[in-house]
Amino acid sequence: MSVRARTFIQLSVTGALLSLALATTSSASASASASASDTRGHAVPLRIATYNIHAGTGSNGVFDLDRQAAALRALDADVIGLQEVDVHWSARSQGLDVAGELARRLGMRVSFAPIYSLDPVEAGSPRREYGVAVLSRFPIRSETNHEITRLSTQDENPVPAPAPGFGEVTLKVRGVPVQVFVTHLDYRSDPAVRVAQVADTRRIMARERAELPGARQVLLGDFNAEPAAPELRPLWAELRDAGTGTGGTYPAPAPVKRIDYVTVGEGVRVRGASVPAEAVASDHRPVVAEVSLTR
Repeated sequence: MSVRARTFIQLSVTGALLSLALATTSSASASASASASDTRGHAVPLRIATYNIHAGTGSNGVFDLDRQAAALRALDADVIGLQEVDVHWSARSQGLDVAGELARRLGMRVSFAPIYSLDPVEAGSPRREYGVAVLSRFPIRSETNHEITRLSTQDENPVPAPAPGFGEVTLKVRGVPVQVFVTHLDYRSDPAVRVAQVADTRRIMARERAELPGARQVLLGDFNAEPAAPELRPLWAELRDAGTGTGGTYPAPAPVKRIDYVTVGEGVRVRGASVPAEAVASDHRPVVAEVSLTR
């Protein structure tokens, strides 16, 4: 074979290999681009719940943290808002850190936001605290204990005043920032304090939303009022009640009222919700919702 022929063949093979490499690179790039586009547009599933745990005491009046942990585990939720949580509060919960114990047993992260933080009965003991908490399967990026209007149960002659216990945690769920708020609104028949609390809630959530543009928001809690209550009406301007159409939540043995809520803001789609038939672990029943977060 002549030198000219061999050179021609080598050039032809080199050209073919180069064309194949360029085609492969182009195809891989297009595939990666399409995959990234699909990821950006794909909704992220999330299972969230709320539960007033009555400090671990069941509807039978017996404190049983094993039973409470089992009830929470059965929810299989990624994020759970808890109300009536004791942390070294008193003998009624055996002086335990209930928030920490439940997190440990469930293998979840925890953020506790005390409503009350009192000096211990005995010097050197932990502070006596009571409030709300968030359990999360996702790392907690930040946490804040906001003040809202309260009428203290620890004062003989209380007057409405700002007090802590409106908890917030920021999570990142598969790339989507989520602000989770947990609350326990006033229980009294006079709605005046709840009216103020709803106004405080909306103001705080709007401010937090502005500070983290694009974050999805979830509000969990025991609102101590039914969905049609006039004092809750302003909430529905920004939030959706995920539990619409589900059963009652209180009292647990035979519910006659729906006062416990999973509510979601813009960019969170409700796929379904339920009130599990747990009648003993607390005096309330939990609420659990399947949602999806838009990217």
